[in-house]
Amino acid sequence: MLAKTALVVALGIGLAACAAPPPPALGPDGRPLPQLYEIGRGDTDRIQLRMLDGVNAVRDAAGARPVTLNAELTAAAATHSRDMSLQNRPWHFGSDGSSPVDRVRRVGYGGAMLGENISETYETELETLAAWMEDPDTREILLDPRAQDLGFSWFQEPSGKIWWTLVTGRPGGDLVASAF
Repeated sequence: MLAKTALVVALGIGLAACAAPPPPALGPDGRPLPQLYEIGRGDTDRIQLRMLDGVNAVRDAAGARPVTLNAELTAAAATHSRDMSLQNRPWHFGSDGSSPVDRVRRVGYGGAMLGENISETYETELETLAAWMEDPDTREILLDPRAQDLGFSWFQEPSGKIWWTLVTGRPGGDLVASAF
């Protein structure tokens, strides 16, 4: 009898796993409401590599060579993401008046800073990349054929809001800035 009960319970659990998920809640505009995208402490490598792969996929499709993740540019991106959260506004200037070029210099990047994309959202990194690709200014930064290095980081508030920053650069040369 116990074996039959265990079998019925196992089948019930298996069938419940096959059930369709509930439909997403819709907002007044008919679009699905955003769901919390919670980033854990151990997710950094996975998220950075997923963004790097996504950027390189769109660059490849546009005929641009791939970029590589750069620690200095990533440090500049991380600093700015946290600072935007503290300022509670997505913009390219730090609370101390610093520009993207200033931040790249501070972390010791020896190349040319080419561009910076920022975002304030509850969306994932790939949804953010897709939004950047839709805007001509931010798409230009992602597809800049001069870019060889990429810095990418974020800061997530307890509410779930994420402040994303992506910085591009190339080794050597004068610092040049383009930011969106």
